[in-house]
Amino acid sequence: MNAPDTSPVAAADAAGDNRHYLRALTDMADRRNVVTQEALYTERGMKLLDKGVRVDSRLYDRLVMHKLRGKIEEHLAMEDMVSVHSLVQVASAQCESDTLAYLLVHTLEGMTADRLLAPLRSVLLPSAVAFKLTVMREQHPALFAHSVRMMLVAVYLATKSGWTERECVPLATAALLHDVGVMHMDPVWHDPANRVTGAGRKQLLVHPVMAMLITREQSIYPRSVEQAVLEHHECMDGSGYPRGLRGEEISPMGQVLLLSEVVAAFFEKYAKEAAAQRLTLMLKLNHRKFPAELVAHILPVLQIRTLQSDVPVTQEDVERTVELLSSAFGDWERHCADLPPQALQHPSEQASALVAQRLAALQKTLFEAGSHPLQLAEVLQHLQGDEEGMVEVALLGREALWQLQSIVDFIHGRWPQLQDGTDAGDVAVAQWRDACAARLEAISSSCGHIVAGPGLEDAAVLE
Repeated sequence: MNAPDTSPVAAADAAGDNRHYLRALTDMADRRNVVTQEALYTERGMKLLDKGVRVDSRLYDRLVMHKLRGKIEEHLAMEDMVSVHSLVQVASAQCESDTLAYLLVHTLEGMTADRLLAPLRSVLLPSAVAFKLTVMREQHPALFAHSVRMMLVAVYLATKSGWTERECVPLATAALLHDVGVMHMDPVWHDPANRVTGAGRKQLLVHPVMAMLITREQSIYPRSVEQAVLEHHECMDGSGYPRGLRGEEISPMGQVLLLSEVVAAFFEKYAKEAAAQRLTLMLKLNHRKFPAELVAHILPVLQIRTLQSDVPVTQEDVERTVELLSSAFGDWERHCADLPPQALQHPSEQASALVAQRLAALQKTLFEAGSHPLQLAEVLQHLQGDEEGMVEVALLGREALWQLQSIVDFIHGRWPQLQDGTDAGDVAVAQWRDACAARLEAISSSCGHIVAGPGLEDAAVLE
């Protein structure tokens, strides 16, 4: 198994600067009574703040200009910080009112939340970690709720897999801390309308490393927790990040987290749009990305709740999806016919080879799931008046369109200047990419729900 990448370069890239986190912290301090519990010094020994000083946003500029001695959370105190007790309360409330957590509880033997909450009660929460989670709770409440929800999913999957309560404690810890690195990212990433492309993608790729380093700094958690935090966006087929691990290279805890992340994210993204059914279809279409034995534990939960009637769909929507997919695949085949064989080799280096590889994999996946446009066109003839069948076909088509969009976005980010080149393969990719992007934009503008993809976190997993 590969060791986490903690080289100086990786650490420097991950740490970057603390501007965004300090902004969130000081903005929180405008509303909450945050004080220094000891004097605050710069790394060079200059005193910035005395003990007992109230912190607020007016101190942001002074704090951001200096590298501090130690972590700022170690020097601050406030009332009503996140605690194990308060985390149990939040998790208990989710088990009663949150759709996903409720489903998890009611598919456990005895239908009680105690088995999901028990590991949480044993989690170690030093003051620095509690403070950081408090900033998350106060400034990024959706991210905080996501972390608790993901923790419940992770403990559920582990419990169903036969893990003991004691074995679930470090897993619960890793789930709670997996996204602390997001607070060090530019807040623009919290906007679901923001598309992660180009150089900006580097910041997204770094947040698991940042979270791992924050976890390591506490010096109380086992290495398995650090490793799982680092791995929560890996995929079983090697398409994840930050290290592109495959299969058993990903730790058991990391495998639980990577699936838990996607499960929680789908229920958050599609809370009122058939989240369970969408997730079921996505897991089937992307079965190589996730641990099969863990997926087998979550599918029965999803079958309880399909909410098919909540999905707006018409036969015209499905027909447009079939037409767009057919055009995308057909256009690329025509481009390939004019390219020399060497243009379709070495996908790690050539855009044309990568597109050929990605589209071939997508078509294979769609055929296996029964959602290739050739199959959908035939199925449509037999679905007149079958509302449930039409919904399922529509969801399969939408997932296929989203995967096509992810290929277009990847090409834009990896090779943004293709249209300026003279290489035949690059020209072909640029023409295909632009035509495909225009079609996707047109269908999204007229029927936005058709190409609605997952949010930041789950989109990154599936890309």
